[in-house]
Amino acid sequence: MAEEEMQLTNQLCFSVYNASRLFSKFYQQVLAPFKLTYPQYLVLLSLWAKDNQSLHELGAELKLNSNTLTPLLKRLEVAGWINRQRPENDRRQLKIQLTPLAKQQQHAVYTAVSTCISRDQLVLEKYQTALTINNELVTELESILS
Repeated sequence: MAEEEMQLTNQLCFSVYNASRLFSKFYQQVLAPFKLTYPQYLVLLSLWAKDNQSLHELGAELKLNSNTLTPLLKRLEVAGWINRQRPENDRRQLKIQLTPLAKQQQHAVYTAVSTCISRDQLVLEKYQTALTINNELVTELESILS
């Protein structure tokens, strides 16, 4: 590779890192009225799509280990967004369920986020294209690393 190609501003990894950092700030602002963090929002998105997941299922979908996910879930539970329960038939399992508050606030959270990702602030076509390309990149990187 040429020296110019190795400059920081020409590195895709730096661009992705920078975009990730900015997305975190973006979601921090959007989610502040709900007292949610970005990782908590991701947990809720997963549960809104499929409620009553096991800790293992949720961790697999979010690509988080249980030692990272557990404190996150505890904070969501204390805030009243989820319940964590061990089924009577298998006490080793931990099931994560939405509370009535989480179900009630789903539309409001969706509206807040989608209002900020609107035609006025982000071009939806570019957003969708970037998402497609990024998902392809993630798949390629996962295959290299597995």
